[in-house]
Amino acid sequence: MNGAQSLLETFVTAGIDVCFTNPGTSEMHFVAALDKQPGMRAVLGLFEGVVTGAADGYARMAGKPACTLLHLGPGLANGLANLHNARRARSPIVNVVGEHATYHRALDAPLNSDIHGFAGPVSAWIRTSESASTVAGDAAAAVQAALTPPGQIATLVLPADTAWNEASGGADALEIPGLTAADPGAVDGAIAALRSGETCALLLGGTAVTDAALRLASRIGRKTGARVIGDTFLARIGRGAGRVDLPRLPYFAEQAEEALAGVRHLILVDTKAPVSFFAYPGQASELTPKGCEVHTLSRPGEDCIPALEALVEAVGAGAVDPQLSEHAPPRLPSGPLTPETIGQAVGALLPEQAILMNEAVTSGFALPGMTAQAAPHDWLELTGGAIGLGLPAAVGAAVACPDRRVLALQADGSAMYTIQSLWTMARENLDVTVVLFANRKYAILQVEFMRVGAENPGPKAMDMLDLSRPDLDFVHLAKGMGVTAVRATDAKSFNDALADSFATPGPYLIETVL
Repeated sequence: MNGAQSLLETFVTAGIDVCFTNPGTSEMHFVAALDKQPGMRAVLGLFEGVVTGAADGYARMAGKPACTLLHLGPGLANGLANLHNARRARSPIVNVVGEHATYHRALDAPLNSDIHGFAGPVSAWIRTSESASTVAGDAAAAVQAALTPPGQIATLVLPADTAWNEASGGADALEIPGLTAADPGAVDGAIAALRSGETCALLLGGTAVTDAALRLASRIGRKTGARVIGDTFLARIGRGAGRVDLPRLPYFAEQAEEALAGVRHLILVDTKAPVSFFAYPGQASELTPKGCEVHTLSRPGEDCIPALEALVEAVGAGAVDPQLSEHAPPRLPSGPLTPETIGQAVGALLPEQAILMNEAVTSGFALPGMTAQAAPHDWLELTGGAIGLGLPAAVGAAVACPDRRVLALQADGSAMYTIQSLWTMARENLDVTVVLFANRKYAILQVEFMRVGAENPGPKAMDMLDLSRPDLDFVHLAKGMGVTAVRATDAKSFNDALADSFATPGPYLIETVL
């Protein structure tokens, strides 16, 4: 058994059974080892951003890491944007990054680079295996690090000779640390705030938006009058019929300030105090209202459920029912194709237990409201702000949950960052519907241009935010990568295409020109 084989054996023993990969020469012994390890599924991506984004989507739905296989420092660098998103989502991922053989590194070959330097900003744990004899133990430690609450990225650097040299075998899985308890003093502080008679708000993120946590928070809000609000972007949340419909902190800073206006006590549950996404001239970056006291009930890595249960008991909310959404989907729309009619159709036709990956950006404003009373589903979002996650995350979610339909709600500009995902969807025959919002511009940047106080844009400036000349043809792009694709021109044709996509196995893209 060589080092690469011991690595895969260790991963499978630890429960990692999917590898998203874009390998190169230094990883060929890992690739060869896949043939000898039936417990590991390998999924090829044509770009490293697809690989890392798929690992993120997989982790969010599977609740455990996939591994990635990346080629040296440049391959890792190509995947950094979606590793940034994964870090913000607290997704557990184990990266395996190939490296030159230990004796070759000193020669400074053309692909030599500072892999630790690339990996550092997105990784909580980094290690280089310097010998085939240490690979298995290092792999077990990487899995342990990735699964350490609240979920982290671990990067294992594998020099080529440690992959091909002889190793003694795989390693046993290491014990995974559990969540720690919230500070009792923090719980007491939150209780005092809720009993103060002053306006309170609970701001929820991370594990505080699981179904169990949301039901507890809803009880607290209904009993005390406290506002219950979610972070602007969440890694995963259950929505639809039978679920708590969680209002979100708005994206734009002035709207977020309005949502929090008058709050005297802000109770943070598995999140941090809110800040604006960007700085704007003359506007505050910190969104906590002046005079508001901030209480941290639980931090990332702490168990928020007992803390919320203590609040429920303290305020006498145990007998209060949480407010759950009814199943009352909208009617199928008619007339022109607009963001509103698209959202209406999605809400009307959404299958039970679908997974929505939302990267619709400006075109998706109607989707949350239109799906609030749809069939129960999971909702994933762009957590780190680095666009190009939507299509890869849909790949990963579909691999993790092959019995559920995935719906990727995708803007056209960000789709082009990782359009190669369509090929992987076709190759793996994944049940993914892509609704492609083609407004042929970076619409969010047109809004932000004005909000940052830049001068009135002229034709050269606006041209940098325009995606025409030529128009992107996503139907042909999708078909060229093996995906069934149609273009919807009005509400009826979109309704028909969406229903057909949900009934058709495999990937299906619907281009909507807005």
